[in-house]
Amino acid sequence: MTKPQTQKSINYTRVLHLSHIIDADIPQWAGDPPVEFATVAELPKDGYYLRRFSLGEHSATHINAPNSFYSSGIGIDQYPAQSLVVPAAVIDIRPSVAVNPDYVLTIADILAWEEQFGEIRSNSLVLLHTGWQDKWLDQNAFFNQDAEGIMHFPGFGSDATIFLLKERQIAGIGIDTHGVDSGEDTTFATNRLVLSQPRIVLENLTNLEQLPPQGTTLVIGILRLRGGSGSPAAVMALF
Repeated sequence: MTKPQTQKSINYTRVLHLSHIIDADIPQWAGDPPVEFATVAELPKDGYYLRRFSLGEHSATHINAPNSFYSSGIGIDQYPAQSLVVPAAVIDIRPSVAVNPDYVLTIADILAWEEQFGEIRSNSLVLLHTGWQDKWLDQNAFFNQDAEGIMHFPGFGSDATIFLLKERQIAGIGIDTHGVDSGEDTTFATNRLVLSQPRIVLENLTNLEQLPPQGTTLVIGILRLRGGSGSPAAVMALF
């Protein structure tokens, strides 16, 4: 029996978490609500175990929604299910970041990557592997603030982001730092560019070193918070 043309299949041999474990000690952006857990039912007393938890919409591994930057933007609950299953391209800039923690992805980086691995396919989610995920357990190192309070971590450059959106028609971007914008960029230019479309922004990813440059499918689980500015995300990689 011939499959309908609209039906898609995913072939994979591995499934990998790209989300960090959430606990009360994860790195938190200044001003974000704390991560809190409270036990509300215990096995000996109540016959079952249950906790209450709270955290900000942009804490842990998370997805940003357009209304976090645009008053007329959609909330996280309005992302269609099919938009959250996407192929991924992984660009490794660790050598550049090792020299300069403020490094941002350039168009030249993209073209050099494509020379080696092929052109980024439309509707792909471009993941930037900076190596910053290794600093996750050290909040000071993760935000890397100087004496003036300026943060220093890598991100996507505006020119590269515009190129990916216009020339490659990507589904969105993701990164292993706390922001797709570099730590020095307080305007959130990259977030604004991508979310104006609207497309996908993922932050605080992990395990990117285990992914191939091409050939991964991402399944992005969200909490469908009505009007949410974002959501903690359970991101699974199938490859």
